[in-house]
Amino acid sequence: MNLQVRQWLEEVANRRRHRETGQTPEERFRGECLRPVPALSSDYRDSADALAHKDLRLHFDGNRYCVPSRYVGRRLTVKVDSSSLTIYDQHHEIVRYARCWQRGQTFGAERFQKELFAQRAAAERSGAQQRLIALLGPTAEEYLRRLADTDRSLARQVRELLALVRDYSPEVVAAALEKAHAARAFGADYIANILRQQQSRREIQPPLRFKDPELNQLATDPLALAEYDAFILRSRKESCDSTVLETQSTQPDDHEPPTGSDDL
Repeated sequence: MNLQVRQWLEEVANRRRHRETGQTPEERFRGECLRPVPALSSDYRDSADALAHKDLRLHFDGNRYCVPSRYVGRRLTVKVDSSSLTIYDQHHEIVRYARCWQRGQTFGAERFQKELFAQRAAAERSGAQQRLIALLGPTAEEYLRRLADTDRSLARQVRELLALVRDYSPEVVAAALEKAHAARAFGADYIANILRQQQSRREIQPPLRFKDPELNQLATDPLALAEYDAFILRSRKESCDSTVLETQSTQPDDHEPPTGSDDL
């Protein structure tokens, strides 16, 4: 049978011209026409698909493995061997764990949950800032940028500014913010002080009259008091801070014995 097949190949099949290529098998399979087969990576690992749930976990072999939050709701590929477990998004490697032969274990929770909490906090801070900018206008964006360059907590300053918006109105706070920005006074306490000054009514004082009538005729340039107000506000804050430090330094130490006649 083998002899008959070999004779049929040599005399019939390999001499027949193919309709698609226009060549005979002898011409087609000459050594100079053949190309090497590309090398294939032998991935011998076991493979399975798993769904990433809302708690960042996917289940495999009785254990739970965590992935970044951006993969929640997606079906990922798990490949395992005797020493490691690797999770892929198609061909992209996401995370690798040591193979665990126990059951009921959770891996990667501390790492990826901490990242998720940090992302949520950043999103909340960004949302509060965007809400404040929407209420107060584009000047608030520049004011917040300059406020972030100070040593103050930006999140706390944004909360205090939103509280001022609730107590007063967005228009009034926006006007006070522009005054504080012009005076380079960056802080919610500066804006609060400007708002208190605007709310309290000031009595109009009569102009000062000198005995020399020529002095009363002198004309002076109008002065902008915004920088002076900012200086006063900074001086008051520094005075309050120093008072607190002095109070703390003068408090008696619990470990020091009291002085006085009772010591005798």
